[in-house]
Amino acid sequence: MTVSTPSMNPLQPGSLSGKRILVTGSSRGIGADTVAYFAEAGAKVVINYRNKEARANKLADAIRAAGGTAITVAADLTDAESVSAMFDTIRAEYGGLDILVMNASGGMESGMAEDYAMQLNRDAQVNLLTAAVPLLSDGARVVFITSHQAHFVDTASNVAVYEPVARSKRAGEDALRAVIPELAEAGIGFVVVSGDMIQGTITAVLLERANPGAISARQDSAGKLYNVSEFAAEIVLAAVEPVPANNTRYVGDTSDFTS
Repeated sequence: MTVSTPSMNPLQPGSLSGKRILVTGSSRGIGADTVAYFAEAGAKVVINYRNKEARANKLADAIRAAGGTAITVAADLTDAESVSAMFDTIRAEYGGLDILVMNASGGMESGMAEDYAMQLNRDAQVNLLTAAVPLLSDGARVVFITSHQAHFVDTASNVAVYEPVARSKRAGEDALRAVIPELAEAGIGFVVVSGDMIQGTITAVLLERANPGAISARQDSAGKLYNVSEFAAEIVLAAVEPVPANNTRYVGDTSDFTS
């Protein structure tokens, strides 16, 4: 079964047969490639979206047409009742989860409340994990996606428009890390995947619009920026490889953030 670019998927066909996986914000971009890789490896996947129903259905149809198993579930992660309903659907369809990828984030959208970034990137993530734990099997894995600009927010040089998002993402990461001991007691592994700017993402487009030249300047400094498919490949590996030191998998150069 092939849904994504064959050469990009680091997982072997059938290697995740029977595994049940939810990727939030997976109707497009990094989330979509991530969920496609999992499906190609034999997993039963849940494509979560907030308002991109057509894209979610198109991806699910492609996965099923290639012989995979996928369902789509709409949920606004900032709405606790919506999240609860999503997990009710997952429980009814799959009986539980083996991997949760916390990919959905935001905060640069127009027309949202002033504290929307913190609502989505911290509060909603904590609620999502709390609601997911009862469905997660022993030996399950939780993967939280962030950026170097957020993970290293105190030493990063962020453009003004991204600073509130970076702060909220780091606040979310800190809140999730606080429950690592409880997750470990339940047999659940936790990994943060921190990536540099990713070419082709909505965030990169918005940053470039706010600060023309930001992407090329970062690429010159880092030497390489990952694209969407390459970063998604790192995410799926984080879900199956041993939990790294400090529960953190770094993707891309970090020297500008740690020096």
